[in-house]
Amino acid sequence: MQLHEGLRETYAGSWQGLTHAEIRERFPEEYAAFGRGEPVRRGGGELSTEVADRAVPPVLAAFEKLPEDGTLVVVSHGGTIRTMLGRLLGLDPSQWECFGGLSNCSWSVLGPGARGWRLLEHNAGSLPEPVIGDDT
Repeated sequence: MQLHEGLRETYAGSWQGLTHAEIRERFPEEYAAFGRGEPVRRGGGELSTEVADRAVPPVLAAFEKLPEDGTLVVVSHGGTIRTMLGRLLGLDPSQWECFGGLSNCSWSVLGPGARGWRLLEHNAGSLPEPVIGDDT
């Protein structure tokens, strides 16, 4: 097992520790822009693309070290995983929210495709449950 700082959750600045109701009340314009899918530094924190910039390289480096037919397991937070999936699948950042939230203790599976990575499973392991952030 290896720990990597790049796999930490998105830094949300002044939004850290607040509920969605508190964020909506204190930062209504910023929260509305985030809800519309605009690139927002939530609470002055990181953009989703910046999260992908720090999270994808250690995953690819670990993948390169795998033996043939090896399996890489990456454990992180749902938002970080969503940015990694979007980047690895070559999607535009405006489309990354299409994955929705990742339920606790669930996983996604990527595999090789004809032109890069393919999404084989998403939010697997449990029945979909409401995820923080899906109430927007």
